Amino acid sequence: MMSAYIVVFVKIHDRERFINEYGIPTAKLVEQFGGEYLARGPGVETLEGGLFDGDSAVISRWPDKDALKAFWYSDAYAKLKAVRQSLADAHVMIVEDPS
Repeated sequence: MMSAYIVVFVKIHDRERFINEYGIPTAKLVEQFGGEYLARGPGVETLEGGLFDGDSAVISRWPDKDALKAFWYSDAYAKLKAVRQSLADAHVMIVEDPS
C-alpha cells in the first residue's frame, strides 16, 4: 500500500475566518478519515519559480490514495471546501509515495 499526500498552496484572504470556519473543523475531519498533518503554515519561501511565494502551505499524509479521496469527496468535506473557496484561492495536488 502506497502512502499518499495532499499538498496545498493557498492564498488566504481572511486568515481569522479561514482558521475558525475552515481550518479547525477540517483538521478534525482529516483525523477522522485517517490523515495527519505534516506541515501547515504561512509564508512559503520559493527557491525557484515564484508561483506560490508568500502563500500558506499544508501537507498531509494519508494511508493511501483511496483514504485521501474518501475524505476529499465526502459530503462533510464538500461543505468545508465551499467555505475554503469563499475565503481563499488554493492549488491542491496529490502525490503518492512508491516506497
